[in-house]
Amino acid sequence: QAIYDVTAWQDQLYVRTNEGAPRYRVFRVDPANLARADWQEIVSESDATLEKLAIVGGGLALTYLRDASSELAVHTLDGKRVRAVELPGLGTSAGIGGNPDDDDAYFDFSSFTQPPVVFHTSIETGAVDEWARVEIPIDTSEMLVEQVWYPSKDGTKISMFLVRNASAVKDGSHPTILYGYGGFDVSMTPAFSTAVAVWLELGGVYAIPNLRGGGEYGEDWHRAGMLGNKQNVFDDFIAAAQYLAREGWTSPAKLTIRGGSNGGLLVGAAMTQAPHLFRTVVCAVPLLDMVRYHLFGSGKTWIPEYGSAEDAGE
Repeated sequence: QAIYDVTAWQDQLYVRTNEGAPRYRVFRVDPANLARADWQEIVSESDATLEKLAIVGGGLALTYLRDASSELAVHTLDGKRVRAVELPGLGTSAGIGGNPDDDDAYFDFSSFTQPPVVFHTSIETGAVDEWARVEIPIDTSEMLVEQVWYPSKDGTKISMFLVRNASAVKDGSHPTILYGYGGFDVSMTPAFSTAVAVWLELGGVYAIPNLRGGGEYGEDWHRAGMLGNKQNVFDDFIAAAQYLAREGWTSPAKLTIRGGSNGGLLVGAAMTQAPHLFRTVVCAVPLLDMVRYHLFGSGKTWIPEYGSAEDAGE
């Protein structure tokens, strides 16, 4: 019922876990005293989801997700916060990487409008300088990213990234792609895509909601969209389409929904439940036969997420 990621350094174990903390916390464990009662909590759960822990430069390098956007922080091995590592804006980072005993470290950053950049940093001083970047022949200066919130069917507030040209107006005229996933604790975060950049250059709007079933807001958010709660995911996605039309960014005649695998199940269900909201559906490698999916390929490994028709209750 919980996840435990273990990192070893200098005869101590550092455990990142969501046991009793849906957004994760960190324990330090002495291998000579492994009893659960002897574990020492050194980083408590916060209002952001702790995605990754690494030991770099003699400290803890922590990667958080706050409202589906990355945050980085450096702590001592005792868990005391030293500093936040500033990122250029709303975006995604895989975290700080380096050797446990080397002060030199590196972290990446990308967003919907920023191709990947790698920065060099000092764990000791906090100094940061650019190390490398991907150059592309696209001007992203007129591309705008904003995060909006809208209510789902049951009133739950859902966050969504809207990517568009800065000059776009709310007149319902914009061809729009609404992309979703909503499952398996997978987080939808800002990442650069040349295909999306070209879509924006041509006047389109791109929208990605952070549906329940994902990991953006911790394990409780994931569980709110799995098993018997799966309808919440479809409701969140349908409400996103309604929001886009209501706010004037697009209209049902100009809205495409897109998803693959678990996202294919999502758009298949949305097409079935609310066909009047969409003009086109891009449904890639989907799970659509939910009565028999577990009988084929690796389907049985997804039973903890979806349930099984062999269980009468499910």
